[in-house]
Amino acid sequence: MIYVFKTSVDSQTKLESASALLNQLLPHSLWNFDLEDCDNILRVDSELNVPELLQNNTFFDCIELE
Repeated sequence: MIYVFKTSVDSQTKLESASALLNQLLPHSLWNFDLEDCDNILRVDSELNVPELLQNNTFFDCIELE
């Protein structure tokens, strides 16, 4: 399933922190950020329940888009 999130990841430093978290939480999933988009979009392709996994992270804010 593909999930799309609006995030607070808007810099290289935040991207590095978010990447470390995503690699840990979603080791077998594909994901990418679009920091050129005004919503700093995160797209995740995963069989896991990604919104549940990301809801309590302390590295960045994310809101699932429908």
